[in-house]
Amino acid sequence: MSQKLDHQLCFLLYANSRSIIKLYKPLLAPHNLTYTQYITLLALWDKDKETMKELGERLYLDSGTLTPVIKKLEQANYVTKIRSKDDERRVTITLTAQGRKMKDVLKYIPATLTKKLNIPQDEGIVIFKHLKKLLTILNK
Repeated sequence: MSQKLDHQLCFLLYANSRSIIKLYKPLLAPHNLTYTQYITLLALWDKDKETMKELGERLYLDSGTLTPVIKKLEQANYVTKIRSKDDERRVTITLTAQGRKMKDVLKYIPATLTKKLNIPQDEGIVIFKHLKKLLTILNK
């Protein structure tokens, strides 16, 4: 196996991830959102009222990364945190009305990004399937 940087799958995944996130930046900046805040909202739009633990698992984020993201979203009035009365450590994250409204405000982003990438739909589907399979393999 080659030790050339360009031949390393890990490097290609890393570089592509950074490049994709860079494409999101100008789309999210007018809304004062980071990419991580955006994907957190995406997850909550799919399934509201998740615990921090559940949300972290869905986003593949540890609590040290997710906590400040939630704090910023809470300050922006997009989410609220509700502590369990039975177990103070259990915190449920819920969208506010403003957080739910952002789903409509930001609905242009996926189509805009797809257009910027300019990848034919059939190729995009293949890439998506391969990345989804890889994620499953990596998280067994």
